[in-house]
Amino acid sequence: MRTDSSPGNLPAREHLPAGSAGTPVLDVVIPVYNEEKDLQPCVVRLHEHLKRTFPYAFRITVADNASTDTTPQVAARLESEIPEVRSFRLEQKGRGRALRTVWSASDAPILAYMDVDLSTDLNALLPLVAPLISGHSDLAIGSRLARSSRVVRGAKREFISRTYNLILRGSLQARFSDAQCGFKAIRRDVAQVLLPLIEDTGWFFDTEMLVLAERAGLRIHEVPVDWVDDPNSTVHIVKTATDDLKGVWRVGRALATGSLPLDRLARPFGDDPRDRDLTDVPKGLARQLVGFCVVGALSTLFYLLLYSGFRSFSGSQIANALALLVSAVANTAANRRLTFGVRGRGSAVRHQAQGLVVFGIGLALTSGSLAALNAATSSPAHSTELAVLIAANLAATVLRFLLFRAWVFPDRRDESAASTVVASHNPASHNASSPTYGTTTGAHQQHQQHHPHQHPLPHQQHPHTPLPQRPNATAPQAPYINYDHNQSNEFRAGEAADRTWGDATMQMQAVRPHDHDPRDTRDAR
Repeated sequence: MRTDSSPGNLPAREHLPAGSAGTPVLDVVIPVYNEEKDLQPCVVRLHEHLKRTFPYAFRITVADNASTDTTPQVAARLESEIPEVRSFRLEQKGRGRALRTVWSASDAPILAYMDVDLSTDLNALLPLVAPLISGHSDLAIGSRLARSSRVVRGAKREFISRTYNLILRGSLQARFSDAQCGFKAIRRDVAQVLLPLIEDTGWFFDTEMLVLAERAGLRIHEVPVDWVDDPNSTVHIVKTATDDLKGVWRVGRALATGSLPLDRLARPFGDDPRDRDLTDVPKGLARQLVGFCVVGALSTLFYLLLYSGFRSFSGSQIANALALLVSAVANTAANRRLTFGVRGRGSAVRHQAQGLVVFGIGLALTSGSLAALNAATSSPAHSTELAVLIAANLAATVLRFLLFRAWVFPDRRDESAASTVVASHNPASHNASSPTYGTTTGAHQQHQQHHPHQHPLPHQQHPHTPLPQRPNATAPQAPYINYDHNQSNEFRAGEAADRTWGDATMQMQAVRPHDHDPRDTRDAR
């Protein structure tokens, strides 16, 4: 989305440095509902795999959303037996609600989730989160539809999955290949800003998250997976498909009206602090060219129809001027919204005035071409006039795009500072489980209220705090978060889910980039 706000509302992606600290790097959430039989084998298998293969500290969080069987007791027993396991209880159903609630309260820099049936081969977990740890990507998803994926499932589910992804490509222009695979990860700084924009609390949560992230220009990494269908899945296909289609319509309408503040998810250019203040980096040139060409083709057709109509009762010069004037106003309005993504009525009059100046240049080109044609022959054929006008309009179109991009709709950026986001979630109830987040820099720290049993992220304490390593298997292990087990670890779902983010405040604070290397002797750009 094109906006006039400064770039870099999210901090630049950074590789999390290796080292030792108390906060886990990865928090894997397993949302469950009545999974008393599958929960323990899943958690044990996942824990053994992470202990054996994952080189950093981790946590496994069981998110029980309103189970009515013995799932809560199984989760509590696993928490008491395995130090890296935590369990939370929500009193409302919904996978999206469970993920949003637990992710919003987690202090791990990398957040992931997987389905309890572990249909996806766990060997894909490290490739899934590695691009997020390195700072290369913002989100990562497992894809069952990638060319190198190996999938075992029935023809019915295969057809439904591929049809749904075709719908997403056709309606929402999604470029990711698999929206529904229960194997995804996200950087926590992205989740802080992205989660409040997501309305769905059920199965469409994944799709909405990916569509908004992609439209905001965030980088999504796809990992081919080996996947075996669970024949005992309790997902209601018809109801899920209906809810998904409703979600596609809602998100598509929100994107069309520009009601989503996706500019909050902008990233600064590059990972080098010397490149953060670049102000002339082209943004979306390919997309703008395509949009401009489509609008230009329709405008040209509209112009030719108008010219033919005006030509029936006036001379060629008058008909050309009138047709060009009307089509120029329509062309400017269409490019303003569709090509350059400018929303609202602000500066609309100025844009139209500047568009009329561009129209004057086009008028000079086309009128000059007609004058030259009339000088060459006294009675040119109507088809000859149209051919000359088309050629003149092609030349004027190139100049019009350059003037629109550089003068009428420039990419205005605030060069004085790069912005970062502070997301604070402060429900009115002030429940003990309510999290508060902050993003800090060396020169500018945000006031942060800490949960008495929750430590801040390592990068919140110091921009170069090392990445937590997984403890040695022979060393005594302690929980990564100092929970008070005398208090309940349950969440109230209404505090962080089901559209109650109205209690949250999104504050944009201007700060200087905190990762400038004083040893760098190159000239600043």
